[in-house]
Parts: sequence; structure tokens; C-alpha cells
Amino acid sequence: MDIPDLKPELTFPRLGTLQGDIEFAFDAKRAAMGPHIAVRWGWDESFQRNLHLQRFAAKPFFEIRKRDRRIGTLSFQVSPDHVRFGEFYLFPDFQRQGIGSQVLRHCLTISDELRLPVRLEHLHWNPVGSLYRRHGFEEIGQSEIHCFMERPVS
Repeated sequence: MDIPDLKPELTFPRLGTLQGDIEFAFDAKRAAMGPHIAVRWGWDESFQRNLHLQRFAAKPFFEIRKRDRRIGTLSFQVSPDHVRFGEFYLFPDFQRQGIGSQVLRHCLTISDELRLPVRLEHLHWNPVGSLYRRHGFEEIGQSEIHCFMERPVS
């Protein structure tokens, strides 16, 4: 499923398998998640790149574009019983401006129209958890490093 535009300025082109798309998505991850990963394990470029390639091959990635600028990525995957939301990375210059909330609300609206709950995960120490809680997500489980959340259909 493609993600409809969020007019007037946000679009969500699907990323393909071209090397430039893969690199763009990895750059977004490194910029947004790198500090949160490095604080716990350090940044191992080879390990992170391999993990990224696995995830990029396993699920649909979308570019987040504001007008003509590539500002981040997300994955939006529809299953029969839920939507999986993830790989949600904004470059630091676009964080804390309300863009993340706009994108998340847009994806939640789509999920509500599909009558499906939304599931995601985040690192326990990543402050993005507060964004998810503000938008109705509740913790449904956890691992040593991840908090698993779900937002029911509204």
C-alpha cells in the first residue's frame, strides 16, 4: 500500500532498490538513531549497515519529503490484523518542529480507515516514546532493549 500525500507539503514516495534509495534510508537512520545507538553500544558501521539492508529488504520503506526536500523515512506495512509502523527517522534539522506528529497522525488516520491497530517498537531510552504515548500508544510488551507498543483503532 502506498501512503497518500499529506497536503500541502508532505509526500511519501516509496523507496526502491536503487543504491541511492538504500543509502538515503541508511543516512536517515544514522542521523536520527545513531546517537541513541552509540550511547549504548557505540556505532558499528558494518553491523548497522547489514541490519539496515536486512530490514530494507524485508519491508516497504517510504521517503518523507517536504516539498522538494528529503527529510526522513518510515516503513508502513499493512497486515491482516494490524499495521506495522517503523523505521521512522527524521533528519535532525527537521525534528522538534511538529513534522513527526503530522506524519504519525496521518499514518494513524490511514490505519483507522483500514480499521486496524498500529504496532511499533522503540529503544527504551529513545525519547520518541513520549511522542507515541501522546498519540494513544500503550506498551504491550518489552525486551531488554525495546518497548513494544500498540495503538488501538479510534
